[in-house]
Amino acid sequence: MQNPIQRFVYTFGQHTYSHLPLLCGAGVKATDITTKFLMANSTRLSSSSVLATESSNKGMIIINRPKALNAINLEMVRKIYKHLKKCEKSKSLMIIKGTGDKAFCAGGDVRALVEAGPTDESKSFFREEYTTNALIGNYKIPYIAIIDGITMGGGVGLSVHGKYRVATDRTLFAMPETAIGLFPDVGGSYFLPRLQGKLGLYLGLTGYRLRGADVFHAGIATHYCESSKIPDLETALLNCPDADDIPDLLQKFHTQPDKPFVLQPVLEQINKNFGASSVEGILENLHNDGSDWAKKTLEVLCKVSPTSLKVTYRQLELGSQLSLAQCLIMEYRLAVRHLEPKADFKEGVRALLIDKDQSPKWKPATLAEVTEEHLQWFFSKLPETEELKL
Repeated sequence: MQNPIQRFVYTFGQHTYSHLPLLCGAGVKATDITTKFLMANSTRLSSSSVLATESSNKGMIIINRPKALNAINLEMVRKIYKHLKKCEKSKSLMIIKGTGDKAFCAGGDVRALVEAGPTDESKSFFREEYTTNALIGNYKIPYIAIIDGITMGGGVGLSVHGKYRVATDRTLFAMPETAIGLFPDVGGSYFLPRLQGKLGLYLGLTGYRLRGADVFHAGIATHYCESSKIPDLETALLNCPDADDIPDLLQKFHTQPDKPFVLQPVLEQINKNFGASSVEGILENLHNDGSDWAKKTLEVLCKVSPTSLKVTYRQLELGSQLSLAQCLIMEYRLAVRHLEPKADFKEGVRALLIDKDQSPKWKPATLAEVTEEHLQWFFSKLPETEELKL
């Protein structure tokens, strides 16, 4: 079983520098200017968790917590949202990227969320994160996410709904939420069921990790670019005179992968086994399949939260017929309910990220014990004043 990347809690900086020069002069790379500027202003910027930068007609957001794999918290979400709103009205394009070569964004600080419980601040994190996801999904100017490195959970929400998503050889994508008693949120109910066949359901239930070009093959990324060429791609985008030229520019840097999709040999099995009308049906199909792949997949599914499996299955089933906004409204109800003690979220985080004993005590412990009443509780509407408004 693949363990999800751990998301640690760190102290966050509060500064935002809003006029970092982007466009470069003749013979000078944008990355050179950025590097020199950061070195000259290292004291001021070292604690900045989000660098919201702009030039005359380009916007850029740099998620700047490399030691924490660029994981996001509420203050960071607020900075990102504010800059997105500002640039949407005045810029010709927006680029979002992460600092360092390890991660675009490894997700949110789930440990802090479960330790806080169902507080106003915890709910605000999900509410404002999902509001930002909705904004990205309907952004009025070209939005380019350079998903170089680990891209999970909240990082997926900051990228997958944008018009352009550029993966690299260092990209590592996953939605591993079922392993911690959560569900694939940040619009997972919208984009996962829209992947080919039953691939999205497979990724959402198992948390399977996709690497490099496979993120492009799966349809999560729109382009694939070698990481060594990313600085040149950024420079070209920042100097692009017309937003209409962006598709051709991205295609110029796109490299067609030379290897087939890693899941290609089992796609037919995925579609057949995950085409069942229930989670129990999927497990039965895998048991009857009997192949090594089916046995390993069955092993993974038997370790994660039974409740999360059923919530995720229904979430994606419903989401396939909903708009992004409707999916996020549904997911906010789910998120609020997962903050409650009767959900598995707290226990999953304890077992995998806090005590690290890798032995969560799920309640209910089996699929058979997850009643329809319990399942419907997660999806039931919140009081009108508490519903997500988009």
